[in-house]
Amino acid sequence: MANPGPGNSITLRIDAPSNFSVTSELAAAAASAGAAITALDVVESHPTSIVVDLTCNTIDDEHATRIRDAVEALDGVHVRQVSDRTFLMHLGGKLEVVPSVPLRNRDDLSRAYTPGVARVCMAIAEDKSKARNLTIKRNTIAVVTDGTAVLGLGDIGPEAALPVMEGKAALFKQFANVDAWPVCLDTKDTEEIISIVKAIAPVYGGVNLEDIAAPRCFEIEARLREELDIPVFHDDQHGTAIVTLAALVNALKVVNKTIEDIRIVVSGVGAAGNAIIQLLLAEGAKDLVACGRDGAIVAGVEYADAHRREIAATTNPRGFQGTLKEAMVGADVFIGVSAPNVLDEADIAAMADDAIVFAMANPTPEVDPVVASKHAAIVATGRSDFPNQINNVLAFPGVFRGLLDAGVSDITAPMLVASAYAIASRVEEDELNASFIIPSVFDPLVAGAVADAIVRVVESAAADRE
Repeated sequence: MANPGPGNSITLRIDAPSNFSVTSELAAAAASAGAAITALDVVESHPTSIVVDLTCNTIDDEHATRIRDAVEALDGVHVRQVSDRTFLMHLGGKLEVVPSVPLRNRDDLSRAYTPGVARVCMAIAEDKSKARNLTIKRNTIAVVTDGTAVLGLGDIGPEAALPVMEGKAALFKQFANVDAWPVCLDTKDTEEIISIVKAIAPVYGGVNLEDIAAPRCFEIEARLREELDIPVFHDDQHGTAIVTLAALVNALKVVNKTIEDIRIVVSGVGAAGNAIIQLLLAEGAKDLVACGRDGAIVAGVEYADAHRREIAATTNPRGFQGTLKEAMVGADVFIGVSAPNVLDEADIAAMADDAIVFAMANPTPEVDPVVASKHAAIVATGRSDFPNQINNVLAFPGVFRGLLDAGVSDITAPMLVASAYAIASRVEEDELNASFIIPSVFDPLVAGAVADAIVRVVESAAADRE
């Protein structure tokens, strides 16, 4: 059963009689209905009555109704209003545009706008590269989606995807001081998406592709990387791969194994799975079996999808043929980016000693983390309510900070690997244990470490060319 969480947080404004025990009675009534109470505040006080705001985490809307009914069942108590704190946070959106220069008088206006701005426009017209230093292009990212693969929600359309893209933009700013803006496109046509992004590219210093369904996302990214002179990064692929590798680097230290010697099973061969596989191979993984819905990807089978053909050609050296459950027998590492509840306790028990389980399907993992921890040495998920959260926010802000600072357009495998090791390094040796293999998403030094790692890779590559 799901637990109450901050994503379903409510505040009940309650009219109650003013007696000594009323607040404790309100708290007890809400708790009896399963509320996880986070605050209780008296907002008004009168001789015979008080107004109380009771804030709590719930499971869903039906649970919120049960909590309200339990509170209102108390004598003399009336719930005036129930506010959904998540919806309130999104009211009016989560972003705003503010000028970065003061406009206090005519002198300021004459330089920021007409007539002075004309001189800057002509300088850019003569040399377009100057736009990077003289406009918002220097620090601005387009967060581009068609709304076809949003979180665990699927194809919900561009309007419904917008709150997620706003959140992504807010994270860019919060963690790396990168200005980002949602670009939600009302089309699923690959060529049209490519054409639109190319047309708006002059405004932006980079493009973050987000929540575009496979396999179209592969072609869109490849084409845009080839045809644009700014970096294009598909976070669902490469952000996930970076953080997965970072977690694996530290997990292997805990269990004293090496990537060259372990058997890895990856469940899910979509955008994230494909990128994870490629990065693990680049880092030296030898024995890796990738599983789709029909079982292991193996050489000799005619796959319609070009990416499955590539996986078949580069993985599964033992030629294993079978189901995901059969592949788990004797495996050292499981990495899941697929679907909920595809494994059970017996599957984890069948793995090798000191097994590592990364069950990253959201919101419901491939296997219950509590059950997996009975047999695996290390368990990680994509969720914030379990230890070892593998979260892309550890990667993408710093990646783009580094790309913008370095002024490059190409994103290379050495950059991705360096980013992963930068994240892993934020867990000190004396901090490292089975419940702490990956730094907190609120570690203020992660983004800077990732950005610095990318700049060093760029500088090293430039030195090698000289």
